[in-house]
Amino acid sequence: MTEKTIQLTMAQALVRFLSNQYIQLDGKFHKFVKGILGIFGHGQVCGLGQALEQNPEYLRYYRIQNEQAGVLTAIGAAKHLNRLGCFAVTSSIGPGATNMITGAACATANRIPVLLLPGDIFSDRQPDPVLQQIEHPYDLNIVANDAFKPVCVYWDRITRPQQLMTSMINAMRILTDPAETGAVCIALPQDVQTEAYEYPESFFKKRIHRIDRRSLSSESLEIVSKLLQTKKKPLIIAGGGIHYSLAFDMLDEFTRKHRIPVAFTQAGKSALRWDHPQNVGGIGVTGTKAANILAREADLILAVGTRLMDFTTISKGAFQNPDVQIVSINISNFDAYKMDAIPILADAKQALSMLNIALGEFKTSEAYQKHVHALKVEWDTEVERILAIQPEEGSPFLPQPTVIGILNEFMDDTNVVVNAAGSMPGDLHRIWRSKAPKSYHVEYAYSTMGYEIAAGLGIKYVDPDAEVYVIQGDGGYLMMHTEIVTSLMEKAKIIILLFDSQGFNSISNLQQSMGSDGFGCDLRERNPKTDKIDREGTLLSIDYAKNAESYGAISYTVHSLEDLRNALKKAKEADRTVLIDIKIQKWSQVGGYESWWRVGISQTSTMEKIQKAYTEMEKKVKTARKY
Repeated sequence: MTEKTIQLTMAQALVRFLSNQYIQLDGKFHKFVKGILGIFGHGQVCGLGQALEQNPEYLRYYRIQNEQAGVLTAIGAAKHLNRLGCFAVTSSIGPGATNMITGAACATANRIPVLLLPGDIFSDRQPDPVLQQIEHPYDLNIVANDAFKPVCVYWDRITRPQQLMTSMINAMRILTDPAETGAVCIALPQDVQTEAYEYPESFFKKRIHRIDRRSLSSESLEIVSKLLQTKKKPLIIAGGGIHYSLAFDMLDEFTRKHRIPVAFTQAGKSALRWDHPQNVGGIGVTGTKAANILAREADLILAVGTRLMDFTTISKGAFQNPDVQIVSINISNFDAYKMDAIPILADAKQALSMLNIALGEFKTSEAYQKHVHALKVEWDTEVERILAIQPEEGSPFLPQPTVIGILNEFMDDTNVVVNAAGSMPGDLHRIWRSKAPKSYHVEYAYSTMGYEIAAGLGIKYVDPDAEVYVIQGDGGYLMMHTEIVTSLMEKAKIIILLFDSQGFNSISNLQQSMGSDGFGCDLRERNPKTDKIDREGTLLSIDYAKNAESYGAISYTVHSLEDLRNALKKAKEADRTVLIDIKIQKWSQVGGYESWWRVGISQTSTMEKIQKAYTEMEKKVKTARKY
């Protein structure tokens, strides 16, 4: 019997296929592809654009302002959805496509699903070279879209319309795989997009991509439970895997029952409330004093759903106990082997549940519990001190931690704070007091400048009732802020707190802490005496409130903490996107606690302060693990 077919263009078939993909976890079904973000150009406007225009009921189209921002919007949405949904992003060929490469890298680094659909050159090569084509003189098959290969988990080019079927099934295999997910790029030659083919009707059936929770093997269960019962100073490091496995309640129960402290990576933060008795805060370079002391003393590190990056492990220098063992519970084999850990391949929620039963009534010693409690109380007291810091008398510049604290106090449990780059992630990781899961959204795997406004918009698309507060540095704002316009087009209100520190405050601080006098980071006029962008040049004063207002947003400029509180109240009542321009005191961020971070320092500098910094860094590196 011949299967019934439907004649569609490749682009029409793609849109119809994407509209019927679902993901299943714990018996619940979620429509997976939430829509397509994009900017049309000659590479797909008459192909994919026509398909979306003809059948708008399949997928909602969002017109964006910048292709990189479109990918970041998609990442923000998928991360907020715990990867149970994603967006596709389309661009024309050439610059539109290559604009998406940074976003693709961000998605892959964060293990977040996003489908990229760049237009491509004509497959038949009749117009050759086509407008915006990059030509390789010795291989005509290499074009701009090949640049996606290093930053995507899966890549394909559809050169015949029937190739779409196997390509998209494999694309969905990656997008819905919690261990392998990341950016997927399907390049779409503009002539092939418009070619018709008799597609089998079954290709468009409702497809359910099931996530099966992987259990601990009996051997793994025995290994981990025995280590937990025999070690004296265990510490859990909870990463993003806690969120993606929906293990919030299980982590709460497990840590309360067995009295094991838990420290959080940036991706793991907010899985437990800040005042949970076992929550010792962020860990690592941007971690709390309590978490970093416990990490240094620990004889067992139970890493759950984290890839143990350099910030988490203090450049592999966090764990100083000579008897320490690291156990890594992860669904990714690649991540589970980091730091030469004992790899345990399992779902975070399932693993904690099984361990909870296997450990019975086991608890850590009373002495250890008292030690953890004392460190937590000490840190909470330190945070109160930090949050009470006042501006210098008569100064319009506000201390960054105090501003963060006021926002933290103002927001309720259903609100979401978003950040990604600069000095703010460090302060947020240390002093932000999370009140509910998914209320803290900091992208720190790629630390992408310009992520914040776009990601906040993505969160608003998939959680329209949430109030989204975006903390954006002035450096990132100047790189990418145009999705303010998109938020107004879509009536998707976000509240932006623009932290104006007149330049790259974080890197400037790092530079000077490593012996430099300060060079090339601030927003300064070139010094006519030295012909350099140094600290003697005049700082620029930019009115970011007027910039946002020119787009149609509501804006406020604040010069005091009371101004800030009033602006937040007005912003909450506003009917559209708001930007609050806050002048931040330079280098007012919170300092490090029991941590360091390895950066490359000149071995042959003639500057005495840099020579000293090099010597100090060499000493630190000697205390760290080599692999």
